[in-house]
Amino acid sequence: MSAEALLAADYVNESHIRAFAEALDSDADRDNFRPPDASNASGPPSPVVQPSSRVRKVSALSDFAPVNLKVKRRKRNKSYESRGKGPRHDWTFVLFRWPLLAFIFLFIAAEFGGYVFLRQLVNVKEWISAWRGKKGLLRKKLRAARTYEEWKEAALVLDEYLHFDEWKKEDEDPFYDWKLVRKVHRSLKTLREKKDVRAVLGVLETCIRSNFAAVESPRLYSETFLGTKDLIESYFEEQEKALEFIRESPDLKIDEKKRFFKAANTNLGISALCLSGGASFGYYHIGVVKAFLDAALLPRVITGTSAGGLIAALCCTRTDAELRLLLVPQLATRITACEESISIWSKRIWRTGARFDPILWARKCSFFTRGSMTFKEAYLRTGRILNISVIPADRHSPTRLLNYLTAPDTLVWSALLASAAVPGILPPVVLMQKLRDGSAVPWNWGSRFKDGSLRVDVPIQGLHTYFNVTHPVVSQVNPHVHLFFFAPRGSAGKPVAHRKGKGWRGNFILSAAEQWLKHELTKNFKLIRDLELLPQLLGQDWSSVFLQRFDGHVTIWPRTRFWDWLRILSDPDPMELERMMRMGQIVTWPKLRMIANRAKIENQIYLGRQFVRNSLKSKVMPTPTVTKSGTPPPSGSDRPLSVDTDAETAFTHNHPRSFFRNKRIHISPSNSGTSTPRDGRHQDPLRSPAARRKWASSLLNTGDKTQVSPPSINPLASHSGSDSFFTRLRTRSLSTLSTAATPKELPLEAAEDAWSTDSSSDDGLVEFLDDREHSSVFVEEDV
Repeated sequence: MSAEALLAADYVNESHIRAFAEALDSDADRDNFRPPDASNASGPPSPVVQPSSRVRKVSALSDFAPVNLKVKRRKRNKSYESRGKGPRHDWTFVLFRWPLLAFIFLFIAAEFGGYVFLRQLVNVKEWISAWRGKKGLLRKKLRAARTYEEWKEAALVLDEYLHFDEWKKEDEDPFYDWKLVRKVHRSLKTLREKKDVRAVLGVLETCIRSNFAAVESPRLYSETFLGTKDLIESYFEEQEKALEFIRESPDLKIDEKKRFFKAANTNLGISALCLSGGASFGYYHIGVVKAFLDAALLPRVITGTSAGGLIAALCCTRTDAELRLLLVPQLATRITACEESISIWSKRIWRTGARFDPILWARKCSFFTRGSMTFKEAYLRTGRILNISVIPADRHSPTRLLNYLTAPDTLVWSALLASAAVPGILPPVVLMQKLRDGSAVPWNWGSRFKDGSLRVDVPIQGLHTYFNVTHPVVSQVNPHVHLFFFAPRGSAGKPVAHRKGKGWRGNFILSAAEQWLKHELTKNFKLIRDLELLPQLLGQDWSSVFLQRFDGHVTIWPRTRFWDWLRILSDPDPMELERMMRMGQIVTWPKLRMIANRAKIENQIYLGRQFVRNSLKSKVMPTPTVTKSGTPPPSGSDRPLSVDTDAETAFTHNHPRSFFRNKRIHISPSNSGTSTPRDGRHQDPLRSPAARRKWASSLLNTGDKTQVSPPSINPLASHSGSDSFFTRLRTRSLSTLSTAATPKELPLEAAEDAWSTDSSSDDGLVEFLDDREHSSVFVEEDV
């Protein structure tokens, strides 16, 4: 399909829009609210309470007094009526609250003015020192690059001119354990060349960790315009080759590969792309996503709030081929959220208190979500995991992270509307869910939700809980925090402009003043929050807007213009969108080398898990298919793999009995109840993971495999006559108990795997989601 056809497609489902309008018109707070045909919904049915008609009370003072005697009603004390409606404060709080709030805001205004002046002073000093002579010409050429390849060539020339390449050749650096990295690199290379697969496995089990030996520290990438130490680059390349060697080796059984890749995926974690909110500033995210897509580095987990959620939904509902056709300046023709004139939306504000109409926005969002697609449908179509952060309309309910685990049948466009429901911009809306017959009904008993960035703009904790995200990449464009991102010692791909990349931005005095003013501003906002001085405006507590976490392990912040602040609620035209996309690409390119090094390891683990899953399906060892670039197959080409977390295990393995009953694994009865090693289990001294880790640690300490002999394991040593009474009791009695507690149709190894909560398989999860539409429950073998 061409780009014109994709841009002109209409995905609006009018029946779902009408159901959404009816849900908004209904009173969501009444006790007898119930979505139509709730028996088809996946969640529990809403309670139904018939409204009782008010019975007129009949009373009389006596048998002779009239029934409808008019009696003067006593006036209630106002303090009594207001009691319990809010926090009770003493007279000192009432007396000093507003003067103290005005005094603190006066300090904040003075500090903010000083901070803006200081930042401009740093920019002027850097411009004078960095944009003159040949260095200035090379930097202009770097910023004028049109593609990532052109940018890399200009960055290498600039590194060579400033002699940054000499820093790359030196292994020593105080910001990482260079001795340990060098030992691991040499060990992996030597053992791989000798085809010692179990030794390589032992070293990998030791070093596959998140930020192992601090090799992922941003300081190691802030000394040059492209790349980092040559030792670190070689380390990641050798680790990638070692993982590929493990995957293709015929000397390891499929069960061993399965355990290894599962453990590696859990220990390393995965990356996620977090797109912040920011009204029209959010369209800079399109350039960021395009830079990731062109470099084949777009993560599988993507989250967004408000405007960032709109771009995240576009990425997670389209395949890579469709995204390459859609991420063009002509996409501005479908961005028409603010097309209404002031005469129309001013009347709406006066009537409803919100500028935009949620019904109209629902139709416009349908293009970005590819119609009424749910979170589960988007995941199964593209393999990417969409996350949208929302909060309930009431003050005390916690933030909710919507994805294919927590809200699989929820319509994505309704979640986008809730994520954009900022007070005064859009009223709180009802989330909609799709039933089995294709109709849409309110989700969660018709509760109202609004923008999650009011509390959590970047849900790092939720992403780690559900999907084991340990490497969040944040694209931050929020206007109220965008100005305060300042890297005093440089950032990844952007070293300090003067003194050949050494020292502090501006100088030490200016950088120290910037840090001091920023911490003073944070302190004053915390004081306002803790003393509860700020009143609720538009029914919302705004104290958390300035005090939450806005950065990640890698943070990208596009450079904005003053004109962007004046057009914060305006739609871009194709020319303006092209400029914003280009700016997003320019600020993303310096971070890609740091992200690519980690992506090498994540992709190899992904390919290993996919290879194991395919092997278990076919019961053979097929030749692994790897794309030309070494990345996983394109999205949508195969059933997506899940991420190993306890959350997915809980959603998948709900019924242990059915799990054991449907396992298609059998063993002869002769193997049950005996402690004799099976299949030569102890013949190889490095077969045990604990023995491999111990031997690998000794190997790394000595640096030479010949000086450390593999441990020898005697399979009959534990049953010798010299063992103590407690040793024999533990060996024999516990093995008997475990055999009795294990189902007879399963081997001991299979029972251990079945009861393991390390991870859940993609097959099991997808089968579970599919079988919710049927009466039976079936879970395949965990991969």
